Amino acid sequence: MGKWIKGIDIRQHGSGNVGFTNLYRVTGLNPAIIVLLADILKGLIPVLAGFYLFGVSPRARIIAIFLGMATIIGHNWSIFLKGKGGKGVATSAGVFLALIPVPTVLAFIIFGGIVFFTHYISLGSIIGSIFLPLIAYLNNEPKETIVFAIITAVLIIIKHRSNVKRLFNRNENKFYLSKKMKNE
Repeated sequence: MGKWIKGIDIRQHGSGNVGFTNLYRVTGLNPAIIVLLADILKGLIPVLAGFYLFGVSPRARIIAIFLGMATIIGHNWSIFLKGKGGKGVATSAGVFLALIPVPTVLAFIIFGGIVFFTHYISLGSIIGSIFLPLIAYLNNEPKETIVFAIITAVLIIIKHRSNVKRLFNRNENKFYLSKKMKNE
């Protein structure tokens, strides 16, 4: 989207990340929303396709989990970006929307609350990902899905290492939807 909209390589601007937040800061809201939706669909479609092709049996759920994991790994360490990639939050959200929609929506509400009150997307992403397996457990989701949610949360935390350091050093960039909000 950076190349298409502004003729730039987004990896050379801002934080260098290819995801929603950096794209928003560099190019604006509309291109960032397109990327956000594309990343969510990137996670959602393979898992739904797995369920469509193999049904909803426990065996099919394992296949869907492997499809989801492959999608997240492919996003985070993309061969198209020479092993670099996004942080996997939106793609993981798409995967889990297909696997466990109710816990995913509840984790998204937690994410949104954290971002609303702190203005830190990274903190919302980390806390939302940590809460997803807990919510899945409380919702009596299958054990293999809970384990997959734990693994995914660990991957999200690993991909946010530099953000965690900035959060502890109190120099993480805040996220504002408008310049007016930023100045208040």
